[in-house]
Amino acid sequence: MYTAGVDVGSTYTKAVIVDGGGELVGKSMVKTGFKLDKAASRALQEALGAAGLAQRDIAYIVSTGYGRYQVPFRDTQVTDLTAHARAAHHFFPRTRTVLDVGGQTMKALRLDEEGKVRAFRLNDKCAAGRGAFLEKTARYMGYEIEEIGTLIATSKEPVPISGVCAVFAESEVINHVSQGASPADIMHGAIVSLVGRSVQLMKRVRGEPEYTLVGGIMRFTTMVEVVCEELRIRVGEGVNLLPDDLVQFNGAIGAAILAQRRLQKLADEGRLDDHLRRRAEMPLALAG
Repeated sequence: MYTAGVDVGSTYTKAVIVDGGGELVGKSMVKTGFKLDKAASRALQEALGAAGLAQRDIAYIVSTGYGRYQVPFRDTQVTDLTAHARAAHHFFPRTRTVLDVGGQTMKALRLDEEGKVRAFRLNDKCAAGRGAFLEKTARYMGYEIEEIGTLIATSKEPVPISGVCAVFAESEVINHVSQGASPADIMHGAIVSLVGRSVQLMKRVRGEPEYTLVGGIMRFTTMVEVVCEELRIRVGEGVNLLPDDLVQFNGAIGAAILAQRRLQKLADEGRLDDHLRRRAEMPLALAG
């Protein structure tokens, strides 16, 4: 049976469809905007289209993310901590630490052998400790977030950005610009600063290998490289990274995998048929 995970984030909403074996068969990502329920519907509809399925083919839907309660067609919801932990353990069973750097939050999780969260720390207060700081830095210099990866690739040496809060960090960026530092080196410095905060979070949860890196910011190669330098471990040798753009879909994938487990539990308890009947009566995800 197919299940879906919908991750309603502050910037983007992601939806994925997985089959009974946990294989990804469809995915979609849309901008969240102000109407969270509409974003969730649109993301699911696009994921269904990519999979060649209709919503009636989906047996269970789990929502996650900060807007998880705004998904009217969900069967249940889970925290993004639980979803990220489940997906990391699914892809890399030896994961003990997960670092998730998104637009509005940064999280470090310590997992046990079964993939359950045993400790976590969040950085959702300081603006200099989240991905939006990189986007704001790029835009100040006249670049869009999509250009960050190409821009950083030309950096020769990161400039220091040591501000402990966004206001001071932004002042340092302005100062570097006025002194003629290259945008590439400034952006590289912003990433080094962000990584410093992420490593501190991991230390606070007593993080240990294997590390799995997720979140939209991890699609920038330089971010991953700097994290590995700080940890003194290389990707594939204690640091795991999902392929292609899946780092952004980790939470949605975890939610979809958890949905498969819920289905199995219903089947074991003899309640699956009743659930499927109720699901057929639930609201549809209407695109738009």
